[in-house]
Amino acid sequence: MDEAPNGYGQYCPIARAVEVLGERWSLLIVRDLLTGTTRFNDLARGLPGLSRSLLSRRLHQLELAGIVVKCDGRYRLTEAGRDLEPLVFGLGEWGARWAFGPPRESELDPALLMWWAHGRIDAGALPDRRVVLAFVLSEPRFDAWLVCEEIGVSVCRVDPGFDVDATVAARVADLAEVWLGRRSLVDALRQGEVAVTGLREVVDAVPAALRLSPVADLVRAARAHA
Repeated sequence: MDEAPNGYGQYCPIARAVEVLGERWSLLIVRDLLTGTTRFNDLARGLPGLSRSLLSRRLHQLELAGIVVKCDGRYRLTEAGRDLEPLVFGLGEWGARWAFGPPRESELDPALLMWWAHGRIDAGALPDRRVVLAFVLSEPRFDAWLVCEEIGVSVCRVDPGFDVDATVAARVADLAEVWLGRRSLVDALRQGEVAVTGLREVVDAVPAALRLSPVADLVRAARAHA
């Protein structure tokens, strides 16, 4: 990489890496690319605190650094970008052990939680047909529907008009902690913090179909270590 205009003035590979990746949001963009997001609009939905103009600028910077390449309207990591996986998830492991407590109120974004969850649904664990999961969340109140079909999973803020097969009810904070691995879904169901009602074949399939965050295992391991 050529000389950076705002570099640290230190001939050190750590300094060079921070010049490339130390900008606000850059590592979270890489995180989402590592976990399968490729389209600009999907990156924007998964990073709601980031303006579209700044997202465009950060992606351009990552392209110039040889970390991202744009092809056919999709952003993909280069070999250099894929090599960041141990670093990104290593930061996740450190954060899970030393910097990850209960969710702050400012972090409770039900729309983002539903967006994350829709990308992790294992449709193969559900009946072989269209399945609609309704989420009735509280504190703050938020309703959403996940429509699981052969072509993929859609997240809807407005009732899509299909019969609901199962309803998941929970406080946003409780569901977020389950999603991130701070508590188990089985325990949350047993204690009534999460409730799943509806058709028995779908209700029974929800725990397997609702795969957790890619960092949930890191959080569980950190809690076990503690």
